[in-house]
Amino acid sequence: MKRFYQNATAIEAEGGFAVSLDDKPVRTPAKQALLVPTRALAEAVADEWRAQGDTVNPRSLPLTRLVSIALDLVEPRRDEVVAELAKYAGTDLVCYRAETPPELTARQHGTWQPLVDWAALRFDAPLTVTAGALPVTQPADTLGAFERALAAYDTPRLAALHLATAACGSLVVALALVEGRIDAEAAFQAAELDASFEIERWGEDTEQTHRRTALKADIALARRFVDLLAPSPQ
Repeated sequence: MKRFYQNATAIEAEGGFAVSLDDKPVRTPAKQALLVPTRALAEAVADEWRAQGDTVNPRSLPLTRLVSIALDLVEPRRDEVVAELAKYAGTDLVCYRAETPPELTARQHGTWQPLVDWAALRFDAPLTVTAGALPVTQPADTLGAFERALAAYDTPRLAALHLATAACGSLVVALALVEGRIDAEAAFQAAELDASFEIERWGEDTEQTHRRTALKADIALARRFVDLLAPSPQ
């Protein structure tokens, strides 16, 4: 759509911070006020709107979109989102290792096992690791521990975690990213380990390139979003 405003400003509002386009607040698709908990996030959202040219391109408003998802889609159905994410732990990518070739199995163990060990300590949620394609049943206590941890997340962080989990195909990798155990590049490498190994051997086609670029952008967005949610130093 054509740009309809001159200035975008982060403003303090009841319950947090908002973004004003001239004198009108930015609203979500569901017509809620786009309210965020930190000034840093509000300023970053305002920057997205300031950077628009003569037309507004929704693709260049990723933070705005993620805030809207949190308010419109995550908050009204928190329990469903938590349950959906917890299911990933039952079949998590990092628990399924190849049997061959040795180069791949070594890479999987070196990259994924530290994350499995971290999750066990951080959430009291030990996971069973297997080799081959046959499914393994994870302990009920472990799945319950993950669900309780997810339920403790506030809505914005839960939205970021949902984005990261969908991009990574792994709850463990996404949690490590959102909790600051690994950075966005390490999360991408962990999530795409098998694909990267195949690309090294056989090359990458255009479709793969586009897919991986989109995943990397989503992972980086989730990490940046969480960083912007951090309280400002006093």
